[in-house]
This record gives sequence, structure tokens and C-alpha cells, in this order.
Amino acid sequence: MSLSPDETILFILLGFPINATIFFTWVVIAVLTVASFLITRNLRADVPPNRWRTALEVIVQGIQAQIEEIAEGPSRHLLYFAGTLFLFVAVSNLLLVVPGFEPPTSSLSTTTALALSVLVAVPLFGISSRGLGGYLKTYVEPSFIMLPFNIISEFSRGVSLAIRLYGNIMSGAVIAAILLTVAPFFFPVVMDLLGLLTGMIQAYIFAILATVYISSATAPKHPSTTQEHSP
Repeated sequence: MSLSPDETILFILLGFPINATIFFTWVVIAVLTVASFLITRNLRADVPPNRWRTALEVIVQGIQAQIEEIAEGPSRHLLYFAGTLFLFVAVSNLLLVVPGFEPPTSSLSTTTALALSVLVAVPLFGISSRGLGGYLKTYVEPSFIMLPFNIISEFSRGVSLAIRLYGNIMSGAVIAAILLTVAPFFFPVVMDLLGLLTGMIQAYIFAILATVYISSATAPKHPSTTQEHSP
């Protein structure tokens, strides 16, 4: 049993070995790109929405509602980022129903790349919202002695995101393989359904955690309310 799609070499392209992680990542990107184009090609006010456009609008509005509950202030750019993370992880896991498909999210390299994208997005969103000086100031709050601890905290977030996503997807794949060796005729359907459920949950959790981390870096400073008012 292959524990990671990184170990499976599918073909050689221009002298470079293409493993299952890279290939199926391209597949997910192609599916998202083609589906987005087909659904939004007639996205005009004078064209009545079809069922696919309605489904897409429900997904986008649901993601936006979740972000608005967490973030303070404008969330349009955060919607683009967190929504893309959610759709990539969700589609990667939903395609498990396709025979022969290996989700790229079951590779530590993919989950690490996703976590690094969040790790880079946090300071970028923070600087965009607070300015360079305002964002750097958060590393020495409430005192300068907290600087190394705040830096470690930022990197530990990315590590925890990568390990969390990889561990959950990989554990599901290992359990499925074990059960298939015990009862190969009964468990495939059950495990496919369980895999779809856990895949959607993991996509949701990953996107929400990314939103929480970014929102903590972009949250506006509230003015002090300690001023006493005379009667």
C-alpha cells in the first residue's frame, strides 16, 4: 500500500518524473477552472440562473456568511482566498469517488504548501489592513519580551495546519485500506460516503482556521472605553 501519492510516479514529462500528487493537483485545478468557466460564462443580470449557477451562489454566499461572522471589516479579498482554499480541498476530497483518483491533500507536500500559503497570507493581509508599522507592532504586544514567542506562534500555526489536514486525510486512507482487506465487498461504499463527509469537514475546518488566523492579523484596534463619563 502506498502511503503517499508522492511515491507513485505516473509518467516522465520533459525528463521530470510526474508523481500522482502533481498530476492530480493539475486535475483538481482543471476541474475547478472548467467548472467555473462553464457556470459563469452567462453570468449576466438578464440571464436567469440555472441550477449550477444557483448551487455556486449558495456555496459562495455560505462561505461569505461564515467569514463575516469571524472577520471584522471588509472581507471581499478574504473571501477570495479562503473560498479558494475551501474549494480546492473540498474538490480534492470529493473526487475520491472517481476510481484511481488519489487526493493530493493526502500528500504532506500539498498540505504543507497550503499551510505556507496561509502563513504568507497572514502578514500580507495584516500589512494591507494596518500598514507595515502597525502590523510589526503586533509582534511586540503587550511587551517587547513577547517578540520571539509571537514569531514562534506564527510559524506553529502553519505547521499545525499542515499536519492537521495531512493527518486527517491520511488516517482516513489508511483506515479504508485496512477495512477493504477485511471485507472488500461491503466497506467500499461505506468508506466512500465517510470519505466524502470527512473531506468536506476538513475543507471547512481548514478554511475557517485560515480565516481566523488572517482575521486576527487584520482586526482593527478598538479605542479604549475606560474613559469615565460625568453624569
